[in-house]
Amino acid sequence: MAEIRLGIIMHGVTGRMGVNQHLIRSILAIRAEGGVALGNGDRVMPDPILVGRNADKVERLAKTHGIARWTTDLDAALADPDDMLFFDSASTSQRKDLLIKAMDAGKHVYCEKPIAETLEDALAIVRHGMTTGARNGAKNGVVHDKLSLPGLIKLKRLRDSGFFGRILSVRGEFGYWVFEGDWQPAQRPSWNYRKADGGGIILDMLCHWRYVLDNVIAPVKAVTCLGANHIQQRWDENGDGYDADTDDAAYATFQLEGGIVAHVNSSWCTRVRRDDLVTFHVDGTHGSAVAGLHKCYSQARVNTPKPVWNPDVPQTIDFFENWQEVPDNQIFDNGFKVQWEMFIRHIFEDAPWTYTLLEGAKGVQLAELGMRSWAERGWLDVPDLEV
Repeated sequence: MAEIRLGIIMHGVTGRMGVNQHLIRSILAIRAEGGVALGNGDRVMPDPILVGRNADKVERLAKTHGIARWTTDLDAALADPDDMLFFDSASTSQRKDLLIKAMDAGKHVYCEKPIAETLEDALAIVRHGMTTGARNGAKNGVVHDKLSLPGLIKLKRLRDSGFFGRILSVRGEFGYWVFEGDWQPAQRPSWNYRKADGGGIILDMLCHWRYVLDNVIAPVKAVTCLGANHIQQRWDENGDGYDADTDDAAYATFQLEGGIVAHVNSSWCTRVRRDDLVTFHVDGTHGSAVAGLHKCYSQARVNTPKPVWNPDVPQTIDFFENWQEVPDNQIFDNGFKVQWEMFIRHIFEDAPWTYTLLEGAKGVQLAELGMRSWAERGWLDVPDLEV
């Protein structure tokens, strides 16, 4: 058994998600466990170098977590042949140029989504990856974290078992109140609310709903979407006011394969009164289920109560008591870490991996169609992507 070093250029991981999910709970956790085990018994040990524009911030992050290597010189990092994987979780507006530069340097690439701000740019990245990959064998991947959430794993398990019978509809609710930043600091970065910086909830969240619906329920075939800019004034990380000029809520309806109707509300302007920050309620002829981040509850037709509408009498049925929790039946690891391990195995032993840059482009396609639908006030078909 041998230990194989994997040099990873980690760009833009100083933000909340980059630090917590990708660095601490994925790469550092993998290192603490002795690396990623391959089928032949070898183990791949990640060796990250942190890259960012703010030297103080990057150095402090590296020292805090015992990481020996950091730099502000991305070109020098890309020029090092000993670091073969480039990861990016910086702002979307920079991603196209960064990924193409990394692919030209012969690196495997793995990135957050959206992979670009427009479908044209996303397809340009996909084509570039196909060209460079054919030439040097480099692989590519996109984070698809919600598919590794325990709640959605259980929901997909119900679908695959035939529990629902014929699926009729899906209702998704995502979001929470993001403070404006004046009297309490905001929980999200200010660029999320500036159009010029690539902000907007449609671009952010419809990329997620594409791969969730495609893989957990059925492929998306058409969309209609209404966006909203509910809060136009916010305060940034320095306490300075700015114009929040992009969509902070989206109300989208999708037609899925098989006649399934899915409606998903996404909002940073809603106060939560439901089981989780995101929930998916699936109704079928034989049963229904509601899944959140971790838990999933089901109700079969034999357990379905028979209410009668009578506004003159207080409701006597407890509509929560006839639902059963779907058991874990396995130990769930951190979803981001699981996907890092999958992609590393894909690099070293060509293990299965379907979440390529093309899948990322499909998310951008749906977001772009959602924004077009909002502007045109109508339904739009989702065509197959031609690369």
